[in-house]
Amino acid sequence: MSWELYILLSVMMFLEYAAWGAWSPVLAARLLGPLKMTGKQTGWIYGTLFLAFIVSPLIAGQIADRWIATQWVLAVSSILGGILLFVAARKTTFGSLFGVMFVYSLFFAATVPLVNSLMFTQLGKVYPDAAGVGAASGKIFLWAPIAWVLAGLLLTGWRQIKGTGDGSDCLKFAGIISIIMGVFCCFLPNTPPPGTGSDALPFLKAFSLIKKPDFLVFLIVSFVLASQLQFYYLGTAQFLGDIGVESKNIPAVMSWAQVVQTIATPLALGYCINVLGFRWTLTIGVISWLLMYLAYAATKPKWLVILSMGFHGIAYVLFIIGGQIYVNAVAPADISGSAQALLSVVAMGLGFLLGTQFTGIIMDKFRKDEKFQWRPIYLTPCTLTFVCVIVLLCFFSGVIAK
Repeated sequence: MSWELYILLSVMMFLEYAAWGAWSPVLAARLLGPLKMTGKQTGWIYGTLFLAFIVSPLIAGQIADRWIATQWVLAVSSILGGILLFVAARKTTFGSLFGVMFVYSLFFAATVPLVNSLMFTQLGKVYPDAAGVGAASGKIFLWAPIAWVLAGLLLTGWRQIKGTGDGSDCLKFAGIISIIMGVFCCFLPNTPPPGTGSDALPFLKAFSLIKKPDFLVFLIVSFVLASQLQFYYLGTAQFLGDIGVESKNIPAVMSWAQVVQTIATPLALGYCINVLGFRWTLTIGVISWLLMYLAYAATKPKWLVILSMGFHGIAYVLFIIGGQIYVNAVAPADISGSAQALLSVVAMGLGFLLGTQFTGIIMDKFRKDEKFQWRPIYLTPCTLTFVCVIVLLCFFSGVIAK
């Protein structure tokens, strides 16, 4: 891989996740705090993105696999999404904010699988096998957690200078990054549609992958894990505040998971896939989430809770990124975009959507006198992750056979 290609793909990955990381970890604190929304309403605001993930990835994958070069789909979606984030920053009521965030999410959800698809397509021109692509992609994926860390640190620095305000600064910051991302995409390597248009629609071919038992088990586990992951995304900011972390420091503290992810991506991802195989790579990722939630359920000491957030970084590398590499290895090249889109629909669409609602309900159930009872809240994802570990060990082989 040339330095030019590495830099282009790395910057693309960095900007994509910096835009997401600028608002996602901390927006819940604005919704639950200054805007006085309920846990269920907060779940619906976050759920706009996951509603969009049910629709946008398949449409965008179809477009990129058949008609329009991937980089142009990314450019238009990112610029329009950035503009909408500025509009969202001015909304203070549930209904108006929900509407703007939903339209924004339709554009952003289209970009996430296509960023992966473009990267895998370009790396596939350089490396002939899945092992080579997996090792090279790890060097690019590491810029995703770096982006989340820097976004959190920059937002923390801004708040220390200007104060926390009403929390809308996270949306404005994300809007700026998203527009920069859109302009940058115009300079990405040309990635034209690979399909000829003579066979079945790409997303229908992608759905046919579920005929493989391993792939079906992987999708089911991805769905369940995505639902439990909302206990981390929706609850952590408020949870940290309740155990004594100052509000202005929460973005920086939450970036600890991304620090660990940055270290684990180049060091652990390639090794685990090439030496341990997909079965154990994914399973160790799920075990990492289980350990984190056990520490959360304990609620103290504070240093242990904060330290345990590093397991999220390890889990993200081994299960989320490892799972994307697994899909790329299983799917035929002409439906790469649609296969990544299918994973996004199942996990980030259906899984995250139902997860936000389920998490919101659980948080409201264990909320008394305006205080959350975190121990019973976090025992729920402990149970879900444990079940997923058992399923992977018993029913998933991880053997690649296209």
